[in-house]
Amino acid sequence: MKSAVVLLSGGLDSMVCAGLAREAGFEVIALTIDYGQRHRVELESSRTIAAKLAARHVVVALDLCAFGGSALTDDIAVPKDGLADGIPMTYVPARNTIFLSLALGLAESGGAHDIFIGVNALDYSGYPDCRPAFVSAFENLANLGTKAGVEGDTFKIHAPLLDMSKADIAREAERLGLDAGLSHSCYDPLPDGTHCGTCDACRLRAKGFAEAGIADPTHYA
Repeated sequence: MKSAVVLLSGGLDSMVCAGLAREAGFEVIALTIDYGQRHRVELESSRTIAAKLAARHVVVALDLCAFGGSALTDDIAVPKDGLADGIPMTYVPARNTIFLSLALGLAESGGAHDIFIGVNALDYSGYPDCRPAFVSAFENLANLGTKAGVEGDTFKIHAPLLDMSKADIAREAERLGLDAGLSHSCYDPLPDGTHCGTCDACRLRAKGFAEAGIADPTHYA
């Protein structure tokens, strides 16, 4: 069985992405980055999801709070007024570039040539590192900048959720038999881990389940 490195944050998107990798016949190596995010409850979710998927789970600590510049890693309020145009304050500088680089290192060291990332269409307009052009460019970089790549053992970056809406992703979770209630999406959870219900991530999550006609298992404040 071929293995694939899957970036697993603990959110719904990454959970479905891991489920799709498993469905495609890959042995899943789940990579979670502890980057100092304020919504640290997602780290526990990633551990639970990885165990449910019988995946090997690798957690790497990389404190991006040293850089700041984001409502997720700095003393900046998480927006609660609804989705707005432009790049939101929850954008973490170069996060997906950094995460994919770590996934690439893990893949090359273990002989894997497939990497899965759960970027999707709803992130396209807000986050520059969720665009199809970014995914394609990173795949090219991976094959130019690694020993494996230049020797012909090329890498493939899979973004199976790229053209999906949140409703599509909720439906995929159900189809794959995944317990969406184990995932965590909120950017500013309560101390007990409850989703705040008003940040962008909560709004998109709730909207997705509603549009899919699927009962939302999320506990919102």
